[in-house]
Amino acid sequence: MDTTDSVPTSADTVIVGAGIVGCNLAYQLTALGRDDVVVVDQGPMPTTGGSSTHAPGIMFQTAEEKILTKFANYSRELYSELEGADGQQAYNEVGGIEVARTEERMDFLQRRVENGSAWGIEDPQILSPAEVKEKLPLVDEDVIRGGYYSPTDGQVSGVVACDALAREAMDRGATFVPHTRTEDVEFDDGAVQSVVTENGTIDCDEVVVATNIWARQLGEEIDVHLPITPVEHQYAMTESLDELADNAVDISDHPLFENYRNVSGDKAKRLLVGPDRPILRDQDHAMYYRTHGDAYGIGSYNHEPLVPDPQELGGNDPDGEQGSVHEFTDYHMENATHPDRPDKAPRRASDELVPATEGKELEYKYNGMFSETPNGLPAMGPVEGYDGLWTAAGIWVTHAGGAGKALAEWMENGVPRLDDGPIDLAHADVNRFDAHEGSWDFARDIGGEEYRIVYNIMHPKWVWTEHQRDIRRTPMYHTHEEYGAELWAEAGWEEPQWFESNADLLAKYGDRIPERDGWEAKYWSPIEGAETLNVRENVGLHDMTSFNKMEVIGDEAGEFVQYLCTNDMDIDVGDVKYTLMCNEGGGVRADITVTRTDEDRYLLLTTGREVGNNHVAWVREQSPDDVVVNDVTSSLAAMVCTGPNARKVLSKVTDVDLSDDAFPFFTSQQFYVKNVPVTALRVSYAGELGWEFYTPSEYGERLWEHIMEAGEEYDIRPYGNGALNALRIEKGFRLWGEDLHTEHNPYEAGLGWAVDLDTDFVGKDAVAAAAAGDNIDHEVACLTLDDEEAVVLADRPVLDGDETLGYVHSAEYGYTVGACVVYTYLPPEYAEPGTEVEILYEGDRYAATVREEPLVS
Repeated sequence: MDTTDSVPTSADTVIVGAGIVGCNLAYQLTALGRDDVVVVDQGPMPTTGGSSTHAPGIMFQTAEEKILTKFANYSRELYSELEGADGQQAYNEVGGIEVARTEERMDFLQRRVENGSAWGIEDPQILSPAEVKEKLPLVDEDVIRGGYYSPTDGQVSGVVACDALAREAMDRGATFVPHTRTEDVEFDDGAVQSVVTENGTIDCDEVVVATNIWARQLGEEIDVHLPITPVEHQYAMTESLDELADNAVDISDHPLFENYRNVSGDKAKRLLVGPDRPILRDQDHAMYYRTHGDAYGIGSYNHEPLVPDPQELGGNDPDGEQGSVHEFTDYHMENATHPDRPDKAPRRASDELVPATEGKELEYKYNGMFSETPNGLPAMGPVEGYDGLWTAAGIWVTHAGGAGKALAEWMENGVPRLDDGPIDLAHADVNRFDAHEGSWDFARDIGGEEYRIVYNIMHPKWVWTEHQRDIRRTPMYHTHEEYGAELWAEAGWEEPQWFESNADLLAKYGDRIPERDGWEAKYWSPIEGAETLNVRENVGLHDMTSFNKMEVIGDEAGEFVQYLCTNDMDIDVGDVKYTLMCNEGGGVRADITVTRTDEDRYLLLTTGREVGNNHVAWVREQSPDDVVVNDVTSSLAAMVCTGPNARKVLSKVTDVDLSDDAFPFFTSQQFYVKNVPVTALRVSYAGELGWEFYTPSEYGERLWEHIMEAGEEYDIRPYGNGALNALRIEKGFRLWGEDLHTEHNPYEAGLGWAVDLDTDFVGKDAVAAAAAGDNIDHEVACLTLDDEEAVVLADRPVLDGDETLGYVHSAEYGYTVGACVVYTYLPPEYAEPGTEVEILYEGDRYAATVREEPLVS
């Protein structure tokens, strides 16, 4: 690499970190036309000494998370186009096999096939033990039940890829500066001014923190508390094996060998050799494998979490020790220390699966580090409150190519994209984090838990049960406990999923609630169905405090709200309007209800949970100086009373006329519920007659009690998020982040009625193009399963024969319509009501039919 020892005095963009993420980002930014990009790193290049240097580079593409699979698939395609320093293709497409030791894991591998099909992985397959043996002769087929095979999986050396990416970026004008530690980022009035390094200051407009395990260190220097947690895992390479003698390779003449060895020592002669057969993963024992010439590499997550303090992480020392590597702890290889795998030591499990390694010396071994975030996804994007500050952390070699492409598009064109279109990064947005997640207590514990579950079989509804719970309580928390709430953690909030106190409703509604078993029965209770039906036929009360709430205030607040929203927002005080916010590419950034509460004041209500903070950050980013945007999520308690008897209940606690004439749909009023001041909105996400109430948090518990006491004669019941999801999906109400996000424009999502093209708003040109029918490849479709007893879950492929048409965005049983309701996006010719398709779920095909929406009017 033709790097420089001279630190430039200025640049448009500075990337801190020249590992696989920083190199990918420099490559992509320069491909988009930027030529004033400077990349600085504390280590040498291309072997910086970070995670990219010690990583074995295995790339299993298929993941439960769509964005990880899409990132990995893009990375594979990119790395396949790169030419290494030795003139060879950088990517080794040898295929990947995940084996199962149990029937439970075989079920998991079937889900792998379905996720792979949904996300576009080429030809995912289930293999028999004999078929695994055929592709991996050293595996003992007698200890496995089968395997999952992805033919396009493989391996890329982080060092080889970094070198190839950096060379191309430099050819397009980028500058790479090694041996230069970043000490600070300077700001002026919230905008990036410069990057301070140990060797000089670089004036710049943008800086990207791409330092992975060191991201928290740098973040703390600039008062940005990133929940990026370094964790250790083990990697070892055996001595030469007789069974692999024919594969012995002398790599010492590779152009990068000496550079690699200077940082990594003699293990470079193994790490630089690509595999000659499929990479292997034994998730039942949290281990993975690849060949290194005539040796086998063994990776182990099968030990207790090892979480170093990020403030104590050093860089590379003059003796060549890597800052991202700690001494190998033999104890963790020879003993069973993983809390979920207490019966078998990793080395024993490894020798069972690959008997050729039994008794062999582990010639090279180390504890390497990577980083985790609270939900296991990257932390990417512009940091709220800091103009020009971006992050790209918590990203593996496997996903770095796609992440770099998406982030570069975001920086240059305003919208994250891959080659096949926009990609929604709500769950990977750096602004998703809540204040408590920035504490080291939280990041340490949850980072360790994310490490623990990396290879566990995790249900999509699983929530933390032991660590870092009971952090955020709504004012009704203690009341919920009295009603036996099943509380789940959502962005730190303790939220009811259902209430055990409602079990008696099963006597009334049980015959309308199909039994469940298997995967779809986990983290579900029939009480959810009973609560749903009680709301439809009677009345219920739901705590919606955790939904994100913003106040927009100022003389120009009305103009700003119009600029944000797709609908005509020329509304009177007291009016409520449903509308969308779109990004620059016309993707739906959020769906919201806007209430004008005063001449210069608006209340914006949007999605809660972890994605809601992204909306708050985005609105603040768009706001002009003379408009104030306050996040009032925590200062306002919120609840909704809904159902046919809602008016009767509420009329007992207020003198306000609640009739349709006096209090029409989509209007608001401020009044008292007994002695509690409220802002009441005549809207309901449940879709029944109802009112949402907002009150200062200290009044929340009393307001809840007033309504519950008034509803006793009508048998009012509290209901949880499980029922709310069933209620909203029957009504066709979108759930942002699932069946609505930035990959959909309003017309694809069936929400064109919430757009007024006579107004000006963010993304109007792209939305107008969509209105004209441009770029409409998929349209929203509401399906019901033909089997009225069946239930499927999200993220499974929707099929026409063997052709994948789309995937399940959200699904829940519709207790009123008597069938499982599925929302998906299909090619327009398939989105017509009456069209018959199939859904692949848990290995079975379920017939489904497109329906007119809404199913419940």
